[in-house]
Amino acid sequence: MTMNFFRGVMGGQPAGPQPTGAETIHKLCDRVASSTLLEDRRDAVRALKSLSKKYRMEVGTQAMDHLVHILQTDRSDSEILGYALDTLYNIICNDEEEEQDENAQKQDEDLGVLFTDKFLGDSENVTLLLTLLEEFDFHVRWPGVKLLTALLKNQCNQVQGVILVSPMGVSRLMDLLADSREVIRNDGLLLLQQLTKGNAAIQKIVAFENAFERLLDIITEEGSSDGGIVVEDCLLLLVNLLKNNSSNQNFFKEGSYIQRMKPWFEVGDDNSGWSAQKVTNLHLMLQLVRVMVSPVNSPGATSSCQKSMYQCGLLQQLCTILMATGVPADILTETINTVSEVIRGSQINQDYFASVNAPSNPPRPAIVVLLMSMVNERQPFVLRCAVLYCFQCFLYKNQKGQGEIVATLLPSTIDANSISAGQLLCGGLFSADSLSNWCAAVALAHALQDNLTQKEQLLRVQLATSLGKPPVSLLQQCTNILSQGSKVQTRVGLLMLLCTWISNCPIAVTHFLHNQENVPFLTGQISENLGEDERLVQGLCALLLGICIYYNDNSLENYTKDKLKQLIEKRIGKENFVEKLGFVTKHELYSRAAQKPQPVFPSPEQMLFDHEFTKLVKELEGVITKAVHKTSEEEKKEEEVKKTLEQHDSIVIQYKDLIRDQDTQIQELREQVSTLSLNSEQMQNQITQQQSQIQQHKDQYNILKLKLGKDSQGLSSSQGEGAHVNGLHSEELSQLREEVEELRRQHALQHTQLSDKDSLINTLRCGAAAAAQTAEGGAGGSDNTELLGEVESLRSRVQAQCAEISQLQTERLELIRRAEAVSSVPASSSESSADTVPVSELESRLAAQTTEAERLKEECRGLREGHAGLEQQLASATSTVAIEQTEKTKLLQEVQESKKEQDDLLMLLADQDQKILNLKQRLRDLGETIDEDEDELDARDQFGEDDDDDDEEEEDEENND
Repeated sequence: MTMNFFRGVMGGQPAGPQPTGAETIHKLCDRVASSTLLEDRRDAVRALKSLSKKYRMEVGTQAMDHLVHILQTDRSDSEILGYALDTLYNIICNDEEEEQDENAQKQDEDLGVLFTDKFLGDSENVTLLLTLLEEFDFHVRWPGVKLLTALLKNQCNQVQGVILVSPMGVSRLMDLLADSREVIRNDGLLLLQQLTKGNAAIQKIVAFENAFERLLDIITEEGSSDGGIVVEDCLLLLVNLLKNNSSNQNFFKEGSYIQRMKPWFEVGDDNSGWSAQKVTNLHLMLQLVRVMVSPVNSPGATSSCQKSMYQCGLLQQLCTILMATGVPADILTETINTVSEVIRGSQINQDYFASVNAPSNPPRPAIVVLLMSMVNERQPFVLRCAVLYCFQCFLYKNQKGQGEIVATLLPSTIDANSISAGQLLCGGLFSADSLSNWCAAVALAHALQDNLTQKEQLLRVQLATSLGKPPVSLLQQCTNILSQGSKVQTRVGLLMLLCTWISNCPIAVTHFLHNQENVPFLTGQISENLGEDERLVQGLCALLLGICIYYNDNSLENYTKDKLKQLIEKRIGKENFVEKLGFVTKHELYSRAAQKPQPVFPSPEQMLFDHEFTKLVKELEGVITKAVHKTSEEEKKEEEVKKTLEQHDSIVIQYKDLIRDQDTQIQELREQVSTLSLNSEQMQNQITQQQSQIQQHKDQYNILKLKLGKDSQGLSSSQGEGAHVNGLHSEELSQLREEVEELRRQHALQHTQLSDKDSLINTLRCGAAAAAQTAEGGAGGSDNTELLGEVESLRSRVQAQCAEISQLQTERLELIRRAEAVSSVPASSSESSADTVPVSELESRLAAQTTEAERLKEECRGLREGHAGLEQQLASATSTVAIEQTEKTKLLQEVQESKKEQDDLLMLLADQDQKILNLKQRLRDLGETIDEDEDELDARDQFGEDDDDDDEEEEDEENND
């Protein structure tokens, strides 16, 4: 019956009207919900899968809840799970491969979002899906990955939130990268791309799940830049993880993963015929490098990454691509942009880039070769923008590089046989191509940025305009081109160069105002009412004139600050001047250029503003407006205030110098005092030593004097007395040695006795344990009594030994006193007598005896310590015996209680048996048949219990015995 139904659904031709798609789907849903057989549900879900693309709306509306229920209940069957996941994927995913018109495509997208919202109505569905991804079965894991990817595409933020709070949610998805089946691993990459979009928390978790290591391994396995679409997916995921995520960037750098990027950029001599996939891969690899050194990152992190890229050779490899032949134009452009950001603001990287030469004959610096491309109008627009960006980054915070560029323009350094960067910039500045004019002007402005020295040096540059005419300065030539009315792009570039040049440089302002035509030209440009395109030029002219006012040092009588402001008020009007100045910051292209340093423009005509120049405008607009509105009196007051402040500053500087000098003098005097104090201490020590030596010499002199005054009789009596003392001393020492030997023997005996007591204590412990098992009552009482007696005997012997040791100590002190008395007797010598014993020999023997006495003292002290240790061990043994006795008493009590409980239990069993026998007897009296086997069993049990009782009684008797 079931198979007939499915034949009708799946394409059979039964008689009668055919059901509609909605009716068929309704019947299939009923079958999924009501069938008890797994095969029936599986066939119904398979049919829904086949209809899900054609009848997407109907299946999604009617079957989604049933399909989710299948995922929850039929976890044991991988086949039905795979069908259910495929069906959900078909109704949620928007099919992008089929060609559809915009309306149909929008309708499909709306359906996908609708069913996604329905599926996400219960957040547990996403958790269920994450659980299913743990299944290793291909038919479950692969459709599960595709379904989760589709959900992320339709409702990324909501799904990210659920996965983020799900335990081990991200870890389960990271396991997909380790799957040995490439199709699952590759779709896992796509899933992680969607998961990591715009969510820094998930990006950090993925990174700390060892994502960098796995992705770089996959890229290497797939062939790096020569790999396929899988390498592209890995690179896209890496960009997602690192872009605008400082934590992951630091982790990537600290993990030494930057070093692993170097082999990606190894190119050969023949670079022709690159595949489109290789170009895409290399483009993403360059983009990944730029993410690590982007100007929007923190300066510290960017600098650290730049240093690592130089140290590992990555910058050198990029420069190799830069100078290689046959590299595709878009890769060359992106490489230039990448090198730009790797060297931006890094002095060591900028110095290396300045040393790179192109492989030409003769070799030329890479900077010169790049500038040749920038001023060549036949080169692609994006390439020229990239070269300009590279030149700007080379000069960014690089005063050394700025000086080298300006030096190529100075008369003393110009080489007619070679092309220099300065010549290329001048050539581009005055060429017929407006884009070259603009790029050269901006590049030259960056050579002057925040560098007063180079601004003054550039005033020396002279240009030969034509034969027979005197040379003109570069500053004058720029103003001449402005007055000729060239293209807007050219004039904007020149005005930006002039504003950068003369700002914060009063000498350059004086040179500019020295030309009598410049101020009338500027006022004429500002005062005219021109079209929309010219308003930007008017605003920049107002800015240039305002800089001439603000940085004017009043060295030219005709163009002082007051006269220039009067000129503005008469010919332009202050309000009109400020309004024209405000046109610059209100321009749309100004706002776009202010966003990031890289010059990115949709077309050459929109290339008008430079990023660094927008900073200058923002800095000067306010101060110029205030300067124009100030009256002469306010100017005088400000000048007076400035002079006063300068005077105060000079006074403060003088005092600071005075204090600094005084601090130096004080420090020097302190050092001198410390040196003198040290010398004084050394001299004092020397004096003390000399005084002691003098006193020693005096004592020796007195002793010798006494010795010489003695007669021979005194010498002989002294020798006899010494011999008597020596003999007495020897006898006492021998007695003391014997006593020490006796104490040693007693000490060894006490050690032996203590060992015996330890073995006795161990025996007592074993006896207590046996008493707990067998309930033997008084087995250890006599041993305990004997032990206590022996302990008392040992204590009395120890006391006796203490008395002996005290006596020995008294004798030792007496011996020491006698030895000291002997040593105090002055020994005299007589060199003339050959029969007498020398005094030095007596002294040596006395010293030896004193040493022996000290050794005996040490032995006595050791014996006292051993005695104290024996007392401690004795006390420990006594406490151990008491503890064992207490434990034994407790064990005996427990044995008595257990025997009492056993007796009570036997009484209860006996009563129970008697009741059972009585009941059986009553049953027999009533005529019931009692099984003989049960009676025998009861009798046997009773007999066994009797035997147990007898055994217990025998054991009790033995214990009592």
